[in-house]
Amino acid sequence: MSKAGSPVIRASFDDQAAACAALGSPFTARLCRLLGARLDEENAVGRRVLAWPGDPSGKHDALALRLAGALHALVLAGTNPTLAACYPPAEVSDDALWAACRNAFETDEAFLLERLLSPPQTNEVRRSGALLSGFLTIAALFGKPLVLSEVGASAGLNLQWDRYTYRLGQSSWAIENSDILIAPDWSGPEPEMANIQVIDRAGCDLRPIDPADAQERLRLLSYIWADQADRIERTGKSLALAAERPLPIEQADAVEWLERRLSTPFAGAVHVVYHSIVWQYLPAEKREAGRRVLEAAGAKATGDAPLAHLQMEADDQPKDGAALTLQVWPSGRKAMIGRADFHGRWVRWFGWPKP
Repeated sequence: MSKAGSPVIRASFDDQAAACAALGSPFTARLCRLLGARLDEENAVGRRVLAWPGDPSGKHDALALRLAGALHALVLAGTNPTLAACYPPAEVSDDALWAACRNAFETDEAFLLERLLSPPQTNEVRRSGALLSGFLTIAALFGKPLVLSEVGASAGLNLQWDRYTYRLGQSSWAIENSDILIAPDWSGPEPEMANIQVIDRAGCDLRPIDPADAQERLRLLSYIWADQADRIERTGKSLALAAERPLPIEQADAVEWLERRLSTPFAGAVHVVYHSIVWQYLPAEKREAGRRVLEAAGAKATGDAPLAHLQMEADDQPKDGAALTLQVWPSGRKAMIGRADFHGRWVRWFGWPKP
């Protein structure tokens, strides 16, 4: 058995169900509740899940989302018609959905077991609405072009944020004409609209996704909840855009990559390190090492080559979305500039505090 034990594992599925319901996915909430309640040891998939050796919670191994994503992949690939017939927009009973899942555990055992080995990987494009607010703040603070370094960039969809169209409250912002509209529900003052020039960009990920690879695209889309068609469509469009103009996403450890990336000064520009719903998945020692790397780079920042660290990450108020925080150097000043829904559906903006 796992260190946690099956009752804790089942409880983690219930916790994930509650989170999915709060984030607007009743189908995935229902699926997680069914899996948590009815998984048994009569098949290899059930045995693997119920004997999970790590922390099954959403903040660590995200076990429920691993299994939900693996099942969704079968639906998206069209390889399991029985399961697909029970997925949105179809409406079936719990017994019918569970029977289709059990069938998949048998017919697609090898695929599901392999997919359970990988943590969920998302690249939620709507988070760019919250991130843009931070980039606008940085541009207003320094009046310089930006150098972008994204940690946990996945397929690079939020590294190409300046290729989308935005509506933040009553204000619009765009550099290119795009049919990808990011328009979160907005509250609070609006950030100052400004032209932003990006002169360099790069990202890293432990498992980068190639947007030009059909199987990689399928993997990414499978972690989007099946009853959220707008997210699937938006991500598909963003993947197509990224495939047309690929960005450099390096397979690398976050801390080692940051050390290398920050070792090169960019005179006349603001170097912006940013990430969204990534930091919590790093081990505690990696988070501390990353903090030290940023502090060391900040100590070397100058007025001509400033540094900024923009985060959209969970804090101790998960029921109130993610915290948007910004720290800038050489001053070292840090502030919470807003809060945002984990999927970017809403932004509550505070702005950079007046000196």
